[in-house]
Amino acid sequence: MIISTTENIPGKETTEILGIARGSTVRARNIGRDVFAGLKNIVGGEIEEYTKLQAQSREQAMQRMVHDAQKLGADAVTNVRLTTSMVMQGASEILAYGTAVKLKL
Repeated sequence: MIISTTENIPGKETTEILGIARGSTVRARNIGRDVFAGLKNIVGGEIEEYTKLQAQSREQAMQRMVHDAQKLGADAVTNVRLTTSMVMQGASEILAYGTAVKLKL
């Protein structure tokens, strides 16, 4: 599966647009990470626990988007975007979405 943030795949011709492929996950902070984050907040710097949580969330959302595109019969997903929104205090949704397409092989 080719994943791209661009409208077209260089060297490939799009033959059909199958629709929007999407994948999301909602993640909440946990008390263990909050304790370390609170300490880091005092001294400053990157809060690595949250960075790792966000990276894992993005990867899971992307995998779910690819799975959705595969169900549509896509060869690629173009115009891929990621968004984040808070759904409640301490929990956020990561959404990955793009255009599922068929390519001329």
